[in-house]
Amino acid sequence: MTRSWFRCTILAAAVFSALFIVSACGKKDAPSKLTIAVIPKGTTHSYWKSVHAGAINAGNDLGVTIKYDGPMQESDIAGQQALVEGFIADGVDGIVLAPTSDAALLRAVQDATAKKIPVVIIDSALKGEAGKDYVSYVSTNNKQGGVMAGDAMTRILNGNGKIVMLRYAEYSASTNEREAGFLESIHKTPGLTMLVDNRYAGATEAAAQTEAENLLDQLRQADGVFCSNESATLGMLHVLEQNNLTGKVHFVGFDATDREVDAMKKGEIEALVSQNPVNMGYLGVKTCVDHIQGKSVDPVIDSGVKLITPANLNDPEIQKFLAGG
Repeated sequence: MTRSWFRCTILAAAVFSALFIVSACGKKDAPSKLTIAVIPKGTTHSYWKSVHAGAINAGNDLGVTIKYDGPMQESDIAGQQALVEGFIADGVDGIVLAPTSDAALLRAVQDATAKKIPVVIIDSALKGEAGKDYVSYVSTNNKQGGVMAGDAMTRILNGNGKIVMLRYAEYSASTNEREAGFLESIHKTPGLTMLVDNRYAGATEAAAQTEAENLLDQLRQADGVFCSNESATLGMLHVLEQNNLTGKVHFVGFDATDREVDAMKKGEIEALVSQNPVNMGYLGVKTCVDHIQGKSVDPVIDSGVKLITPANLNDPEIQKFLAGG
C-alpha cells in the first residue's frame, strides 16, 4: 500500500463525511409546511363554501396546509370560540377568522396573538385594533355595499315609496354596516319612507322565513324590500313567492348565490349587492402567510363589492367577479 493511495483514501472519506453532514443538516433545518386554520362564521351558507374554495386555492398556490372548520350555524358564538381555542392548542401557524360576534371573539383572538399565532380577520369586523390584537382585516366594504343597495332601491322606486328592511343579527358587524349604509342612502330622499327597519332575520334561512311571515301585513303595504345577507334574502324570497308578492314588491338583496341569481333571472329580485367570497378567502390566507414570512401587510384590505342587476348580469366583468376573479 503506497503512501499516496492512503492519502487519497483518507481524503475521499473526509469528503464523504462532509457531504453527509451537510445533507443531514440541510434536512434538519428545512422549513416545515405552514398550517393555517380558516374559521368561517358558519358552514351551511353557499357564501362560506366560496370562502372555503378561495382559501384552498391560496393554500395550493402558496404551499401551505389549510385546516377549515366552523360552527354549523352563524349564531353559535360559543362553538366558534371553542374552535379558535382548539386551533391555538394545536399550535397552528396562523388563523383566518370571520368572527360571529364583533365583541365575543375578541378574547380568543387576543389569546392567539399572545401565543404568537397571527390572526387575520375576514368578512366581519372585530372590536380590536389591527396591528395589535390581530394582523389585518380583509373584507367587503360593507358600508359601501349598503349604500349601493340604497341607491339601487332609490332608482328602482323613482325616489318615492315605502320600504321594509329585514336586518340580520345584532351581533354581526358586517351586516350592521350594510344596514347603516342602506338607511343613510334612503334617508337622502324625502319621498322614501321606512315602514320597518328594526326587525332581525336571525342566523338561518328558516328563521328569516318565519320573521318575514310575521311582517306580511307590512310587506303587502310596501313598495320595496331590502335584506342584508344571503339567508335573510332567501327567507324573504320564499315568503314573497308563497304570497304572490314577487314582482309586486321591488326586492334588493345581498350576496349572489346561484339561487339568488336565478331569482333575478325570473324577475323576482331586481338588484343584488355581491361580495367576492372566493377572493376574500384567498386574500385572508395570503395576508396571514405574508405576515408570517415577514412581509408588510395593510391593516385593511378590500376584497371587492359590486351591484348586480339584470342589465349587467351577463357582462364579462360581472361574470368574472361572480366566479371569484
